[in-house]
Amino acid sequence: MTDRSRPIRFSGGNPSGSTSIEAFILNALPHPVILVDESGHVRSANDAAQGFFQVSAAVLSRHPLSNFIPFGSPLLTLIDQVREWGSSVNEYRVDIGTPRIGGERIVDIYAAPTSEGSSEVVVMLQERTMADKMDRQLTHRGAARSVTGLAAMLAHEIKNPLSGIRGAAQLLEQSVDDDDRALTRLITDEADRIVKLVDRMEVFSDERPIERDPVNIHAVLEHVKRLAQSGFARDIRIVEEYDPSLPPVFANRDQLVQVFLNLVKNAAEALSDTPDAEITLSTAFRPGVRLSVPGTRERVSLPLEFSVRDNGPGVPDEIQAHMFDPFVTTKTNGTGLGLALVAKIIGDHGGVIECDSQPRRTVFRILLPAFNEKTSD
Repeated sequence: MTDRSRPIRFSGGNPSGSTSIEAFILNALPHPVILVDESGHVRSANDAAQGFFQVSAAVLSRHPLSNFIPFGSPLLTLIDQVREWGSSVNEYRVDIGTPRIGGERIVDIYAAPTSEGSSEVVVMLQERTMADKMDRQLTHRGAARSVTGLAAMLAHEIKNPLSGIRGAAQLLEQSVDDDDRALTRLITDEADRIVKLVDRMEVFSDERPIERDPVNIHAVLEHVKRLAQSGFARDIRIVEEYDPSLPPVFANRDQLVQVFLNLVKNAAEALSDTPDAEITLSTAFRPGVRLSVPGTRERVSLPLEFSVRDNGPGVPDEIQAHMFDPFVTTKTNGTGLGLALVAKIIGDHGGVIECDSQPRRTVFRILLPAFNEKTSD
């Protein structure tokens, strides 16, 4: 049992033979942990903290913590409160993002003194990003289920009467003059448009198990790139940032093509007025991301990250939290079903999709399970 009166000491990097057992434990944590001394300098930092602040422990120790977080950050106030009260303090959903560590970084902060009467404070940061992704993914799935019920109702209450309306309009077209014939064609075209919309919604009601196999994601992205550059993205530069060592993803190839084609098409449309338009496709291995499967104790690893990034104007703030919900769109003639379908497909694969957007940098990230022999059974 650790002596509470003895100050904690730890350092980043690979633990050496002289490193205490506390250092092994702290470096194994996925959350950033730092030790702040009485002068406000970062005395020590575990491996996760060095990754979070994107500097080494040596660089962190040479500067005050205030150099690495926003001016007037609540984190500094919390540290002062810990010293004043001599007890731990927690604060939730605090943004400590800076240009150095990349835009918005929402964290929960846990701060405590190292020992009674000490001015040194241990701070742990827990990023909210992944927790929020999981919460939003559950919301997306609930919204998709709502569309499922609506699609079933529309198929019965709208598609059948529309077929009768369309048939009557075609009969009228044969017996009216040219002026009225334009009206009958309008009726026919609008009936067809509504039927297509309902057909798209009926996709949400397909609850059949997905046929999945080991899929080379780079072959999928290359196919999507060729389709895009031969059509809607012919004037846009497409950059590839791939990890060639990735294992296969356990997925349905055709549905992945549909997902990435939709995301690339959306990016291309957002770049219509951007002179240096660029779309970046990237793949990476992200160990440590695990998701609980509803209804079981099983936890599925989601180590494969695939991203579609563009340098367009970004998504409006009021849309971001709801952009995967059905019927939410920024397009004048859009139905708002494209991203909802993307979220359903990824959810059906047991994955997570999220969007981070700011001017000149919008990123859609997808996390999916890798293929292995057990998942294929």
